[in-house]
Amino acid sequence: MKATETKLKGCFILEPSKFGDSRGYFFESFNTKTFNNLIGAKVDFVQDNQSFSSFGVLRGLHAQAGEHAQAKLVRVIEGKVLDVAVDVRPGSETFGQYIAVELSEENNLQLFIPRGFLHGFVVLSETAIFFYKCDNFYNKESECGVNPLDETLNIDWFLSREKLLLSQKDEEALSFKTVFEKL
Repeated sequence: MKATETKLKGCFILEPSKFGDSRGYFFESFNTKTFNNLIGAKVDFVQDNQSFSSFGVLRGLHAQAGEHAQAKLVRVIEGKVLDVAVDVRPGSETFGQYIAVELSEENNLQLFIPRGFLHGFVVLSETAIFFYKCDNFYNKESECGVNPLDETLNIDWFLSREKLLLSQKDEEALSFKTVFEKL
């Protein structure tokens, strides 16, 4: 497996070593020892989540706040998504900046997103199965989020507004400035 740190310190794109022949392929998608060595930190994942979505579904931008903050290791099992992480770590040199990575069943890339980031993705294929590991348990009272179409962040989701399908919660989410004006 190969790890490449992004412009956002602590965020890594992981590329597994894939072995294939006429019968199909094999790759190791996760190994605790290898993963921790590659990112240079110890992360203990405690929860796996999976979602199924159709074209244009935009989920995010979400995070867990305070003691319930979560690091995530995300990947696509089927289909293709544009995955986005936004740095909201107080005092970070890249606070308010984001990265966008295309994750697909073809490229098998994974994105490690440490605690202190908002996260979201949009489905670029007909459907997608999205899978992620979390290093902390979900806590409803600690949910926080920012409207994914926020003008301050100005994220390019690769699709026109008319093609994006957001939940009511995400449509009504607060702006980046409102949520993070104290920082």
